[in-house]
Amino acid sequence: MATLLITHADFLDHDTGFGHPERPERMRAIDKVLAHESYNALTRAEAPLRDDVEDAILRVHPEDHLNRIKRTGEVAKKRNGGMNLDGDTVMSAGSMDAALRAVGAGLDAVDEVMAGRFANAFCQVRPPGHHAETDRPMGFCLFSNAAIAAHHARVRHGAERVAVVDFDVHHGNGTQDIFWSDKDLFYGSTHQMPLFPGTGDLSETGVGNIWNAPLRAGDAGEAFREAFTSRILGPLHNFGPDLIVISAGFDAHKHDPLGGLRLVEADFMWATEAIGKAAERHCRGRIVSMLEGGYDLDALAKSVAVHVRTLMDLGS
Repeated sequence: MATLLITHADFLDHDTGFGHPERPERMRAIDKVLAHESYNALTRAEAPLRDDVEDAILRVHPEDHLNRIKRTGEVAKKRNGGMNLDGDTVMSAGSMDAALRAVGAGLDAVDEVMAGRFANAFCQVRPPGHHAETDRPMGFCLFSNAAIAAHHARVRHGAERVAVVDFDVHHGNGTQDIFWSDKDLFYGSTHQMPLFPGTGDLSETGVGNIWNAPLRAGDAGEAFREAFTSRILGPLHNFGPDLIVISAGFDAHKHDPLGGLRLVEADFMWATEAIGKAAERHCRGRIVSMLEGGYDLDALAKSVAVHVRTLMDLGS
């Protein structure tokens, strides 16, 4: 079974402005590396503007949140310029379509993987999602892409338990907030602490479904792998997911300008393999991976390359 890659040219039209780290060039860097002939076996699809995308968003976010994003996007279109939702989070004329396609990519990926048409999927999307809380966009994120995908798997495909595993350098406060009180949704995160957004302490456990593994600035692969094994994989096995969603952030790379961890490509390959083994054990290998952070273009491209290659190997 093949790996599905979902992306779209509209992700280039989410214009965050000069000097912003979450920039369109991230997509171009990934496009370039995945254009190599060694990735010819990927099945490639365009992220859709689905008719049910707003219904999916409203399973996770209140209507006021959705309407605020829509209104801001409309103003940005009229002005043909950037509109700030907060100090970090920007919308441009093309941002609303990009955000809806990012959500739509996750929905399509879940549909295809849960139906057994693909072993797994990687959603090359922006804006990212894991900082978007129930009622607040923040940290470059408008909608909680991974959390929406998880809820879609439950509502549309009868998945009883869905896990999100997050190895971005920043804690996914939005996913944690949305999952906090639901014992059938698992959130496990390795991240640097202290660092934006300031959440992710060991004491934050929800209803026993939140598993944080904070790391310190300067930690490298050995500390990451130990934390991932002891704090994430063990509880994940006990949870027994029907689907695993990866919040695949690559800003824990040693060259990334927004973090202080020291991971390299081999660490992301190891983490992907470990998640793949858990997926094989519990949910017939079903994985949907969604891009989050990663702001050094070369490190991002190389890290995504090994991540996608490992997904392809897992599905072969």
